Amino acid sequence: MDTIEKYKKYVNTSFVKSVEPIVVTSASGSKVVGEDGKVYTDLFAGISVVNAGHNNPEVAAAAKAQIDKLVHCCSYVYHVPPVADLAEKLAEVTPGRLQKTFFGNGGAEANEGAMRMAKQFTKKQEFIALQGSFHGRSLATLSITGNKERKKGGGPYLSGVAFHPAAYCYRCPYSMNYPSCDMYCAKMLEKTIQYDTSDNVAAFIAETIMGEGGIIMPPKEYYKEVKKVLDQHGILLFLDEVQCGFGRSGKMFSIEHYDVEPDIMTFAKGIADGFPLSAFIARPEIADSFHPGDHLSTFGGNPVSCAAGLANIKYLLREKIPEKALAKGERVLSELRELQKKYPLIGDVRGSGLMIGIELVTDRIAKTPAPAEAGKIRAMMREKGFLIGVGGTFGNVLRWQPPLVISSEELSAAVVALAECLKAL
Repeated sequence: MDTIEKYKKYVNTSFVKSVEPIVVTSASGSKVVGEDGKVYTDLFAGISVVNAGHNNPEVAAAAKAQIDKLVHCCSYVYHVPPVADLAEKLAEVTPGRLQKTFFGNGGAEANEGAMRMAKQFTKKQEFIALQGSFHGRSLATLSITGNKERKKGGGPYLSGVAFHPAAYCYRCPYSMNYPSCDMYCAKMLEKTIQYDTSDNVAAFIAETIMGEGGIIMPPKEYYKEVKKVLDQHGILLFLDEVQCGFGRSGKMFSIEHYDVEPDIMTFAKGIADGFPLSAFIARPEIADSFHPGDHLSTFGGNPVSCAAGLANIKYLLREKIPEKALAKGERVLSELRELQKKYPLIGDVRGSGLMIGIELVTDRIAKTPAPAEAGKIRAMMREKGFLIGVGGTFGNVLRWQPPLVISSEELSAAVVALAECLKAL
């Protein structure tokens, strides 16, 4: 029985539309190799994870060295050097006064822990999240997720969560246009607090740049306007950088594009270049609101993953990977916008760094979503040797989130392949 047949018989994959018909046997940098020897250019990076590239030699070496020393002892019962070293590095590279980190295993765990901490610190019980958002698949994180396709069949969900329209300029919920809108969506947060909460809100939770929602990047003034409203009500700014952090957007962290200091940030995916690790970080006074018994994670702060995470950050910084991603992204966005002029199926091209969304529509005036066409292009791109993602609220956004070490030549080749797919459709 081959791997694909074993998947069908033994691996539960009923929760995904389809598993790509590829048996992956190895990968390096921006390339993935199938069992049949075919080499693919990876434009999805394991869902925006291997930012430093598949099997980055420095990250792998750090993990291997740590395995020979210590694999597990519970990092919240004993003091472990790589845990302390990674926490110190995160305090150095994150913006503002963020300082103390709690380590977990996945993004949902980080977000749920940070929710608990926000309540502990503020002594408030409510949250405001964004429509179209995605924060994980646990009960608590689905409760703050604003996407019915992710939530259906899993309720009832937690109460005390209000949803505010996102800054989705291509599909503005207020039918306005930027910049003449004067950041109306941010200023309307005051009305959400007034009408949809009991003004007992612990935190406003947002993906700095939405991933699953379709690569939604708010305008540069957005978070400053949001922060003004939050400060008036004593509400924390809680940013989910699980998908958009660690160089993905062209900055080490996406909030650096907005010149705003968050109170809490969460990470996973790109933090350790493929090793399972997540974290949330806060100012000391917020972090210290936890008391004995309030929180724990048996595998959180795994020494091997933390060693990999530290090596990953050092590599990203030394090689100026975020800056290079920004330049590559600007170039490929320009190339994609040239395609947009030629092919009406492309309604919008957006993103920052190498976090790029290509929204497909069957009618540009009505902005009618084209999910079927998005699925076809994903399959056609695979046949041409390129692996991409598809997402968005309507399933009509092509997601390009490659390893950040990908070359400009590889990206340009992907644009040529996309043009061929569009022409074929």
